[in-house]
Amino acid sequence: MGQTQPRMSSSDSAVDGYDLTLTDKVIAATGPNAHPRLAEIMPSLVRHLHDFAREVNLTVDEWTVAIDLINECGRMSDDKRNETQLLCDILGLETLVDEITANMVADASANGSATPSAILGPFYRHDAPLLPNGSSIVKDLSPEVEWYETAVADSALITGRVLSSASPTEPIRNAIVDVWHSAPNGLYEQQDPDQPDMNLRGRFKTDDEGRFSFYCLRPVAYPIPDDGPAGKFLAMLDRHPYRPGHIHFVVSAPEHRTLTTQIFDDRDEYIQKDSVFAVKDELIVSFVPREGDPNGKWLLEYDFVLDTVA
Repeated sequence: MGQTQPRMSSSDSAVDGYDLTLTDKVIAATGPNAHPRLAEIMPSLVRHLHDFAREVNLTVDEWTVAIDLINECGRMSDDKRNETQLLCDILGLETLVDEITANMVADASANGSATPSAILGPFYRHDAPLLPNGSSIVKDLSPEVEWYETAVADSALITGRVLSSASPTEPIRNAIVDVWHSAPNGLYEQQDPDQPDMNLRGRFKTDDEGRFSFYCLRPVAYPIPDDGPAGKFLAMLDRHPYRPGHIHFVVSAPEHRTLTTQIFDDRDEYIQKDSVFAVKDELIVSFVPREGDPNGKWLLEYDFVLDTVA
């Protein structure tokens, strides 16, 4: 079977014969009491949507497929997995919105020297347990676990400080460091019935010197889930599904802006080929070997800097 020929996409051919006043009518239908931000952004959204449909000669069948894709994302989403967010991730939209928001925050900040942000991702859970510093987020690890040997070899201690951008040496006490990452099999605990609830998740409170510490595992690359519409969409685009090994963080403290970010292990082969385009050079880290600690074969020291609220 031969390949389908692409449609004409020049603006001249795409708009020929279409009622261009439709777009103006839709925009004009917004009432005077509309939400101010909606009234500001909807004209641009409608114009871009209508121009896109005309440019590619979008058909009813194609539009229906797109609607079904979005609906399927909604049906798969719950409090443990956000498939619609994952769809935005593979389109680079969440990374773009994160960049826009970070730039706006930097412009509004008195210092603008915070640790770079990164996307939240679809597997965050709000109720991770609060654990004492120095404890492990790896739960119930035993030789019976399929990835036991990998976990032992990649066991790691992460320690660091939470600092204020108001002063590069000013620690923040009682900041909350919320952390989570996937298991060596590439699955987060809510994806894997063999993992205990809240495995590889935890929250830690900084001490008087702004320090935190916990044991975890060096992260591994994994494919985004292919059991849902986002993964199927990637396959249709002939794109690889892999994310480089990374660890998620949400760091918060009073009178400071909450930081949502990730750190990326520099050993990973996908470090420059992230399927959701979230890697930033400033967030690439190097684990170093650690000796004399039965709980951790690797060490990472990393400080987070939070911007103050202007």
